Amino acid sequence: MPCAPRQTYDRRLRISLLLLMAALLASAATAALAADEPDLIFRRSTVFKLLSPNDKLATYGVDDPEVEGVACHFTVPEKGGVKGWLGVAEQVSDISLSCSQIGPIHFKEKLGQGDDMFRQRRSFFFKKMQIVRGCDAKRNVLVYMVYSDKLIEGSPKNSTSSVPIMPWGAADSTVQKCGEFIQ
Repeated sequence: MPCAPRQTYDRRLRISLLLLMAALLASAATAALAADEPDLIFRRSTVFKLLSPNDKLATYGVDDPEVEGVACHFTVPEKGGVKGWLGVAEQVSDISLSCSQIGPIHFKEKLGQGDDMFRQRRSFFFKKMQIVRGCDAKRNVLVYMVYSDKLIEGSPKNSTSSVPIMPWGAADSTVQKCGEFIQ
């Protein structure tokens, strides 16, 4: 038996309220995890939207938690519109990466080749961005790669950045070899 118009309206209203509550909870959880988030450097609008947030490019900075003296900056597109505002838009995989030595490099512990250095969700359910770290022992260079993946299929879009391990000032006479810290 088909639903009466009033029942259909009530059902849609309940679903809308549940979606709004889920979006609010997701935004509250995001605010609670802000300490784990990278530092926002700046955002720049790329596509104007009249009644909702614009599409943007956002540049963030993050320190390598296991290698003191290395920082990475990455730029990601952020979808605007209603879906972007609610946090349910699937973000595209176009991500650029640049990593640099910002002080004396010291390894805090042994690392695995290709270990995650940073990870961030790029969609409500299935997509995440990852920055992984490796060591080119022959050249004593740390190599960072950013890519995004989905539960079902990955993305071939990626970016790579290299950080040669160099002495930092006159006081830093010993240069650690990354090959000694890779398991």
